[in-house]
Amino acid sequence: MKNLNIPVGISDFEKIRNDKFYYVDKTGLVAELLKTKVEVTFITRPRRFGKTLGMSMLESFFDIRKDSKSLFDGLEITQNQNLCHEWMNQYPTVFVSFRQVDGLNFTGAYDMLTTVIAELYKGHPYLLDSDKISPYDKEIMKQLVCTTASPKAIKGSLLLLTKLLQQHYGKPVVLLIDEYDVPLAKANSHGYYNEMLDVMKGLMQALKDNRSLHFAVITGCLKIAKESIFTGTNNFVSDTITDSRLNEYFGFVQEEVSQILQEADITDRSDSIKEWYDGYHFGDFDVYCPWDVMNYLLELQHNPDAAPVSYWRNTSDNAIIRSFIDYAGSNITQKLETLLSGRSILQRIDENLTYDYLHSSEDNLWSMLYLTGYLTKARETESGSNPSDRIVALTIPNAEIKEIFETTIIKWFDDSAKTWNRSSLFTAVWNGDSEGITREMNGLLRRTISYHDYKEDFYHAFLAGIFTGAGYMVDSNKEHGEGRSNVVVYDSINGRVAIFEAKYTKTLANLEHDCDIALQQIDDRMYANEYEDDYDEILCYGISFFKKRCMIKKKNGD
Repeated sequence: MKNLNIPVGISDFEKIRNDKFYYVDKTGLVAELLKTKVEVTFITRPRRFGKTLGMSMLESFFDIRKDSKSLFDGLEITQNQNLCHEWMNQYPTVFVSFRQVDGLNFTGAYDMLTTVIAELYKGHPYLLDSDKISPYDKEIMKQLVCTTASPKAIKGSLLLLTKLLQQHYGKPVVLLIDEYDVPLAKANSHGYYNEMLDVMKGLMQALKDNRSLHFAVITGCLKIAKESIFTGTNNFVSDTITDSRLNEYFGFVQEEVSQILQEADITDRSDSIKEWYDGYHFGDFDVYCPWDVMNYLLELQHNPDAAPVSYWRNTSDNAIIRSFIDYAGSNITQKLETLLSGRSILQRIDENLTYDYLHSSEDNLWSMLYLTGYLTKARETESGSNPSDRIVALTIPNAEIKEIFETTIIKWFDDSAKTWNRSSLFTAVWNGDSEGITREMNGLLRRTISYHDYKEDFYHAFLAGIFTGAGYMVDSNKEHGEGRSNVVVYDSINGRVAIFEAKYTKTLANLEHDCDIALQQIDDRMYANEYEDDYDEILCYGISFFKKRCMIKKKNGD
């Protein structure tokens, strides 16, 4: 493999270009944005799809304080010389990102936000010496820099800065706001949503009837419209994963990934990279997650034998999936199983979500999973249907996201199993009541989400987990007699042990037959023999499973 200078974790366009990091050319975004005279372009994409790098590139291109010609040498946008002459480094530009604004309470988050605003203003110290700006505005600017400004001044800070720049340069301003909704998402998680929403509404005044504004670009994960956060904004165009002209500029398309692999001389990895990190369908484009592709390429440079892993999972705690599963009723459970089996589900999608209403309906939860990249729109050939505009065929995009779902569901099952009342089941086990065990076990099976397509290892883990979670000592696949039993449960205090041999049944009609085979195996392989000296009572059970059904029989003579 040829070593490429992979820029993992670097979203600064100037650093990538100056330090000769590998850059996938997305500069065509400039021309696409300038095709139409739109005052505000609002772009929503999942996290880790290159939004911040794209905004950093736009800042380098437009900012009047920079000389960016060398940074763009050889890139697509320079082929349009007239456009570059008219726009490159010709306009005052404000670039602010809210992705770091977080806090356990509103005070902490507000302090971080005021720090972001202070750093933004510190980047324009020359304004304090400008004779085109009033002493009153200079005083407010000083307060903003020192983080002593009033809440009113904080809310109006972006509007003020565009006005000051327009006054100083005599030109309208390009405003770039990155990850505008991160403070709202964090606020919703920690219980101060309304307070943060009020502040963000104030900051977005810069988009409304602002004579100092040339145009603005805003990025985020969700399009928050119901709160009217952008009310009054004229000439406002949304560019989402469903309805977009900009999809090829966020994420990697197949042509770009093929080029990277060719330059790195690892085209033999193309199939595994596609399986793990491709599969997102944005508008008319099939898209790879760039964060994953770059992380995996970097890992391969250190370890040529490295297998694909989930890098996206490490960027978040995936709390949305866990909260979604906690909400799950039988309908959601069935849909999750359909998705995990590789099929698609039809679901109503609302792109105008609000963080504080995510759990108000099942539709909102599915919409959130779609908009944040955990699900994607299935192609018609995959879904076998032609959904209406608001009804979308959803599917899990790739192996990475499927693994995230599976591990989250496993953790949910382990946590939930500890709270289930299994006293009737345990009583039936130690009383030798096979009918009672069957009844209780079937009840538990109906509450699970099967994440391994009903294979034998799923049932083995399910069976062992029931007893381990209740504090019993459990052996799995331990050698006994002439073979290995599946699960052995010990009740040492009462001098008894239960041995389970489980079988996976491919058809419902064979449920009883395979249960009998499991019982016969216990006899043939003499699983019980080693316990005869140490335990007063040895109970042997054969179990056969078919999907969410099971049959349990007890070995006669015990």
